Amino acid sequence: MTLRPTIFVVDDDEAVRSSLGELLDNAGFCVEAYASADEFLRHFDPKRIGCVLLDVKMPQMSGIELQAELRRRGARLPVVFLTGNGNIPMSVEAMRAGAVDFLTKPAEGRFVIERIGSALNSSVGQQRCVGSLSERERQVLARVVAGQSSKEIGRALGISHRTVEVHRAHAMHKTGARSLVDLAEIAHLLGPDN
Repeated sequence: MTLRPTIFVVDDDEAVRSSLGELLDNAGFCVEAYASADEFLRHFDPKRIGCVLLDVKMPQMSGIELQAELRRRGARLPVVFLTGNGNIPMSVEAMRAGAVDFLTKPAEGRFVIERIGSALNSSVGQQRCVGSLSERERQVLARVVAGQSSKEIGRALGISHRTVEVHRAHAMHKTGARSLVDLAEIAHLLGPDN
């Protein structure tokens, strides 16, 4: 059974939540709206798929703090910021922390829909690539990201270092990774158990 992606709107402004909910619902998205980061976290289920559409400035916990908390909890949901209070340093901080987009209010409805669709497609595509890895490729990938050499990985897994390099090359090809940074992001998608 394939779960339908949900757009989680987190914004303390009721009018914004309502208008975004209507916009996204009319575009065919499944939408849930939350008035605060705390409310969202109370309902958060890491197994759900979708995208978080997030305001930056909210009482108690800011959007940037919520983004950090989601990463700490191992969430794989892409985050798109939509804020009326954004600035360049804030957008740089959000993007460095893994946000896929940073939009400013008021944003044109079709543009918001386009950016959310892009975030969902990117996330689903990457998860499919990760799902295509063999168990051995996952094991090698996790150890490469942990900083182990091919010889160390080979000894730990009982295979030759050349076989390790073949598995690493296959994993990079399947996922489209071009660097260790790309591999680290993919390893994050695999979760802590791999």
